[in-house]
Amino acid sequence: MSRVSVPCHVKGTVALQMGDVRTSQGRPGVLVIDVTFPSIAPFELQEITFKNYYTAFLSIRVRQHTSMHTQAKWVTCLRDYCLMPDPHSEEGAQAYVSLFKHQMLCDMARVLELRLILRQPSPLWLSFTVEELQIYQQGPKSPSMTFPKWLSHPVPCEQPAPLLEGLPDPSRVSSEVQQMWALTEMIRASHTSTRIGRFDVDGCYDLNLLSYT
Repeated sequence: MSRVSVPCHVKGTVALQMGDVRTSQGRPGVLVIDVTFPSIAPFELQEITFKNYYTAFLSIRVRQHTSMHTQAKWVTCLRDYCLMPDPHSEEGAQAYVSLFKHQMLCDMARVLELRLILRQPSPLWLSFTVEELQIYQQGPKSPSMTFPKWLSHPVPCEQPAPLLEGLPDPSRVSSEVQQMWALTEMIRASHTSTRIGRFDVDGCYDLNLLSYT
């Protein structure tokens, strides 16, 4: 599936206060990054890529266009996605991340705005954010491949040119397979076929595969 980069405007981070956790310069907490798409109509979001910088958990909200008569609404599409398995270590602290639409909790169609909510509950890291943020939408579908029907009844222009001498003629494959099947059934029904590979009563190996009348 192809993807197309969506031009966007990433606003600066804003500190949020949630309960008794407050973001300040000296104490970590929650940051919000808003992303707008001023030069594009509502689109279907396919993928979000970024580089994590010491963010432990990520939530994503999108504002979607529903209809002309109702106001666009915000919905949560990803909640507390773990970017750092251990907030007290550097595992995943500076790793590139790709999030696809099938990982989201809602349909990613007709997106107008995007909001990233970053959370770092560990006081060990005083600075956290996401970098190199890229948004992608679904590109045009690849054209379907049309294969020649040379296995069944090919027309002369669709018949493959012989690459090597001795290859079977495609037009005769079907009839020859039917003949082989008929021969196999005839051998299976023949009484003498039960003695193939065995010794007869006199102790001599029976080489008669088929009886002729």
